[in-house]
Amino acid sequence: MSRYERLIRRILHGRADANIRFAELRALMRHLGFEERIRGSHHLYRKEGVAEKLNLQRDDGNAKPYQVRQVRQLILRYKLAKDE
Repeated sequence: MSRYERLIRRILHGRADANIRFAELRALMRHLGFEERIRGSHHLYRKEGVAEKLNLQRDDGNAKPYQVRQVRQLILRYKLAKDE
């Protein structure tokens, strides 16, 4: 099982939203095909075929829990984990 598969499982499980490393989440977003644009502390992600744009920010090395929930919703809505 790859590190991305393990991370997706952790995100989809939903119990560790406050313990997802920001660097891991950034790498996952790029792995899923999202384009990243950085504006100061804001990391903006968009992808062809996905209507929503994500804005992720670091919180002491971790991703903010509500933003992890937004990533989970995108993974489920657009079935982004089907290849994992």
